[in-house]
Amino acid sequence: MPRVYALVDCNNFYVSCERLFRPDLRGLPVVVLSNNDGCVVSRSNEAKALGIGMGEPYFKIRDLIEPHGVEVFSSNYALYGNISARVVNVLREMAPRMEVYSIDESFLDLTGVHRPLAAYGRFIKAEVERLTGMPVGVGVSTTKTLTKLANWAAKKHSQSGVVVATRIEQQQALLKAAPVGEVWGVGRQMQKHLAGMNITTAWDLAQQDAKSMRKLFSVVVEKTIRELRGEPCYGLDEGPEPKQIIACSRSFSERVTALEPLREAVATYASRAAEKLRKQGDACQMMQVYIRTGVFNPDEKRYSRTANVPLPYPTNDTRDLIQAALAGVQAIYLPGYRYQKAGVVLMHFVNPAHLQGDLFAPEPRPRSAELMTALDKINTTMGRGTVRLARVPASGSWAMKQQLKSPGYTCRWGELPSVR
Repeated sequence: MPRVYALVDCNNFYVSCERLFRPDLRGLPVVVLSNNDGCVVSRSNEAKALGIGMGEPYFKIRDLIEPHGVEVFSSNYALYGNISARVVNVLREMAPRMEVYSIDESFLDLTGVHRPLAAYGRFIKAEVERLTGMPVGVGVSTTKTLTKLANWAAKKHSQSGVVVATRIEQQQALLKAAPVGEVWGVGRQMQKHLAGMNITTAWDLAQQDAKSMRKLFSVVVEKTIRELRGEPCYGLDEGPEPKQIIACSRSFSERVTALEPLREAVATYASRAAEKLRKQGDACQMMQVYIRTGVFNPDEKRYSRTANVPLPYPTNDTRDLIQAALAGVQAIYLPGYRYQKAGVVLMHFVNPAHLQGDLFAPEPRPRSAELMTALDKINTTMGRGTVRLARVPASGSWAMKQQLKSPGYTCRWGELPSVR
């Protein structure tokens, strides 16, 4: 029996999250900005119609905002992550297997579903909207690459928001209608190369000799061509592969010159990285700490340094990692510079259950695992930062700029919406 996949993709995800609790925004142009309110990362259809592009710097669209009534929001990642989790919980009931591909996209395995696929796609769409309020598009086909294209067509060309392309004639029509740039994995640079070969549609790409294209580009392009022809090359990954490194970094809202704010920043990033490391179930043996100045202002002195800090024993204890981060930034800090960014990177992971003891290494902290488990449980239940080390500030002058952030409607007790 051939595989059948569905891709459920939330429409303009960040904007749709903002509209959930602001129904007055429906029909209005809305954009959401990136870190430090820098660039546009999500746009409503009305904002797109005004010509606001993805990645457009905020300062460049200021002249459009007031005349056209554009509503602007800072990124509210806690809210978006919570809404995403709610959508995923609904989708888990729709299929026996699924892959959460990104914060707003999930693949479902519909192989063997004994219902008309178009009707089932409409049911999935209706249930997600009924239970979470999120508008979605649903694409259905026989390979993940074709399913991605079907989802594109569902959002661009289908009034129902659902497109099924499981039959040969449906897939051929889809390939002929889709620009090659809409094919999964075809980026801007590759699109330019393909245009030079007169390959402008997904159909043109599917007609190429897969082995020859592999020699010209890569094995990924070969697999893409095979998938466009209906030959599955990618399976459904039910869970992500464990990360081999964990990085946490941010650009500062304003330049930092003193050591103490840098210490606060890297301690905060080390704490967040430690949470991710424990969630993955690993310990690390090495931390990398880096700081740098801005790179675009020719009038500023430039400086960039990285420190590798070996840990005395593999650990995922926040206290150990903050201590290493502080040692690292102390070693590389130089006065007289205006720092624009800092970060930490955890690496060299091991499974704590498989550790080989070292007779000459210091003893790990006693009851570390129990303490960190309790810390994570409290912060998961009550909100990040409810319990934190004293070295990690509640907020800092260097913290990310979010001047236009909406309330945490579903993830902060003090910001729950009230009905009067």
